[in-house]
Amino acid sequence: MSILYQAEEVKLPSIKKRKTTDWIKLVATSYGKQVGDISFVFCSDKKILEVNNQYLQHDYYTDIITFDYTENDIISGDIFISVDTVKSNSETFGTNYEEELNRIIIHGILHLCGINDKGPGEREYMTECENKALKILEA
Repeated sequence: MSILYQAEEVKLPSIKKRKTTDWIKLVATSYGKQVGDISFVFCSDKKILEVNNQYLQHDYYTDIITFDYTENDIISGDIFISVDTVKSNSETFGTNYEEELNRIIIHGILHLCGINDKGPGEREYMTECENKALKILEA
């Protein structure tokens, strides 16, 4: 079991890795899951667009792409996060950059836990789950 934090084409955000890892484990456990191997790749808009084109055939920028390798109740995956988009989102939504980054980090974890955000009502449920997880981190 390991959670890796890497940066590609950008500086690694100043996150508290141990605290973030403990938080991720707590959130996963609350959904009946265990943490396997998870790799966070913090990157630029340019890099996330390349990943989107190459693997998903999508030609647009996004804040996060989650590749899910979960088996049974052990969550694993590669999570690409564009720090450029997270920064512009925090400005757009008037939120603190660190809070927006944590929201995106846990968004990827919630996907690995089986929560979707594409269908009717799913986006609202995802936001609810993100908010609940963020409260755990602040506690």
